[in-house]
Amino acid sequence: MTFFDAALYLEKGHFFAGKGFGAESAKGGEAVFNTGMSGYQEIYTDPSYLNQIVVMGSSQIGNTGVNPQDLESSSLLLSGVVVREYCPVPSNWRSVQSLSDYLAMAKVPAISEVDTREITQILRDEGAQRGIIFPTANISKKELRVHAENLLKSVLPMEGLDLVSRVSCKKPYHFSEEGWREDAGTIVVYDFGVKWNILRHLGKRGFKIQVVPYNTPAEEALKFQPRAILLSNGPGDPATVPSSVHEIQKLIGKIPILAICMGHQLLARAVGAKTYKLKFGHHGINHPVKDLSSNRIIITSQNHGFAVRPETLSGKDIQLNHINLNDGTVEGFCSDSLRFYSVQFHPESAPGPSDASYIFEHFIRGFIQ
Repeated sequence: MTFFDAALYLEKGHFFAGKGFGAESAKGGEAVFNTGMSGYQEIYTDPSYLNQIVVMGSSQIGNTGVNPQDLESSSLLLSGVVVREYCPVPSNWRSVQSLSDYLAMAKVPAISEVDTREITQILRDEGAQRGIIFPTANISKKELRVHAENLLKSVLPMEGLDLVSRVSCKKPYHFSEEGWREDAGTIVVYDFGVKWNILRHLGKRGFKIQVVPYNTPAEEALKFQPRAILLSNGPGDPATVPSSVHEIQKLIGKIPILAICMGHQLLARAVGAKTYKLKFGHHGINHPVKDLSSNRIIITSQNHGFAVRPETLSGKDIQLNHINLNDGTVEGFCSDSLRFYSVQFHPESAPGPSDASYIFEHFIRGFIQ
């Protein structure tokens, strides 16, 4: 591969010159930082990163290349990648392609040899902000900032942006996983941008998995005679998909519901709670969460830019069951009478620790069996 001159520009005027790899083109999105030190392939293929530029906390990226086993979706949907150092020669027995080639095929630009610690501090202090990665060849130093400002005009802010409709499947499909049993029954998964490892977890526990588009009417979902509904993760602002909230309201109390990340936020809105934009979101695999039902502390994988306002959950037949230990935000709530269990973090990990995988078993034992 050949590096090329490139730059990252953030909307509040921060400019970083570096060496580009991946696609030699301009692309923008919301710049966020990820605190994970491993699992870059799972991060990049998570549909929840649509329209985002991911600044990596790990100092070197690309060492293990890319392989088909670690995909979390069929495509790369993020807008860009920012790293301190890119390793162009991967060394892993499963690797079939370099990260740079993989990004180039998906038309995703990346930049290296920039101070990712400084960029992370900027995003932490000032908040997530629009950014653009672009090649700088044949652009004079005088014109660089003006050029960057012009490119940035086409980048929309994340708040108020409907991205779910862009990542959801267009028609229902079955997801097959080894271990399926006829007696286990079916779980219908609403696809708001579902990660494949969520589907794998359900399949390994014996369920037949029926995935449906985000805008599937509740009546159509119930025709599959499911034992439960799963509301998946996904990108964007939960306030922009009111049609999904309306269908979820029809399902509450009729069938057990497990909600994850975006699904968690949509379920909250369905019971009358409100969501809001976080300053810089939670993106990484080392976020401490307290399970209030057991006082157990778990380390979780997270990827979200919005959260549920805790005061708007009060006065309902709902119990707050998980909180974030970094900032006290809502990480989960449940209702025994209405038969739902909801978490903001990712119990399926990929990447990240398996501390939270018990959520699947807890839901199955408590709400299905």
